Amino acid sequence: MTARSNLIDDAPLTRFHKKLTAYSSGGPFIDGYAIAIVGVAFATLTPALDMTTADKGLVAAASLVGIFFGGAVFGYVTDKIGRHIMYIADLAALALFSILSAFANEVWQLVLLRFLLGAAIGADYPIATSLLAEYLPRRFRGRMLGATFVVWALGAAAAYVVGVGLEGLGVNAWRFMLASPAVFALVTLFLRLGTPESPRWLLGKGRVDEADRSIKKVYGPQYGVADLAEEPTLAKTRYTTVFRPPYLKRTLFVGVFWTAQVIPLFALYSFAPDLLAGMGITGNTSEIFLAALFVIGGIPGLWLVERIGRRALLLWSFGIIAVALAIPGLVPGLPTWVSFVSICVFALASGGSSFLEVVYPNELFPTEVRATAVGVGTAVSRIGAAAGTYLMPFALAKSQSLPLLVGAIVSVIGLLISLAWATETRGRSLSDTAAGVGNPADPPYPSLTTTVTN
Repeated sequence: MTARSNLIDDAPLTRFHKKLTAYSSGGPFIDGYAIAIVGVAFATLTPALDMTTADKGLVAAASLVGIFFGGAVFGYVTDKIGRHIMYIADLAALALFSILSAFANEVWQLVLLRFLLGAAIGADYPIATSLLAEYLPRRFRGRMLGATFVVWALGAAAAYVVGVGLEGLGVNAWRFMLASPAVFALVTLFLRLGTPESPRWLLGKGRVDEADRSIKKVYGPQYGVADLAEEPTLAKTRYTTVFRPPYLKRTLFVGVFWTAQVIPLFALYSFAPDLLAGMGITGNTSEIFLAALFVIGGIPGLWLVERIGRRALLLWSFGIIAVALAIPGLVPGLPTWVSFVSICVFALASGGSSFLEVVYPNELFPTEVRATAVGVGTAVSRIGAAAGTYLMPFALAKSQSLPLLVGAIVSVIGLLISLAWATETRGRSLSDTAAGVGNPADPPYPSLTTTVTN
């Protein structure tokens, strides 16, 4: 092998990077859409299947439990068999389970199909983001990875718009709503066809010739594996790696902060109509406006993530969210406009930082277990999200302020964990962030791999 340059880390942002970012955004878009569309569908779904409060909680939480299993299992599978094949397969599964949901006639059928849908969504997080991270230049990595997750909020906003349009279909409107994610899944699947495999992953498996072809396809025939900063490696992907030193603390950090972000986010999104109605706010306009704020909040967030860094952005957002939810949570009976403004501030702050859920794990772990780490983070976070979403209708039945207070407490926990464990990865190569190089707060981490030589 010849001396290596920083071809990927220091490359300019190209059309390929932008297209790959757009294609990788399909999964988070569908996730946000699928979570939010349930809240709209309940209007016709509840009487159609004669659902109880517990039934509604199960249906809303089923996809989150599915995401837990999808992330936990398929992140590891992605590290074992490759990014590209999973990049396509999970979209096909997502489309299939969405369509089948339209034909459910019993609550248990819908719970099962929403679980399988969630598994496909959970698989896409480690698949799409690991592939994207391994191609992005370091100067743009936080912003472009973050953009894929800001699209989550765009998907949720689109769900409310589509839901309003489908309400006119009558008592069976819910069937069309729950099937509608298939449209976006099939479009995304078509766009992803032909995407090259990650050369970093190929080198890690000793498939040097294939890695060379991937590099040439993206960067031109004058480049090859000799132009990669990371040495090619032959290392076995082991699921247990992320649970052993030196990566255990990073796994715990990712799991806890991700969970603290999604518990209030998913609970409020799944039951936004019920929450707002309890505040005296009715009509779809407020729901669409609230969903749009998550998207708007992501715009300054994507600028700040490269300006002030990952750690500062995470800390500030947790602090703002805790205060915003604590005000209506601790002071019941506030004027409607005060409570609504607090929820809007939460939406802006959440949208401005939630994308760190895919930025941090992709930067903190090496290629051998990058998708596994993202999958584990996805899985752990969905345990809390599923519990919060299932309990949300019961909490709302007791008090409108109770779920907001719980959300504030969870955010404080996220803030404290981030103060203790969050590290800064801005502007560093993937090999450096995974190894703990360049940050005095982290000890140098030993390599998991051995060098391959020709």
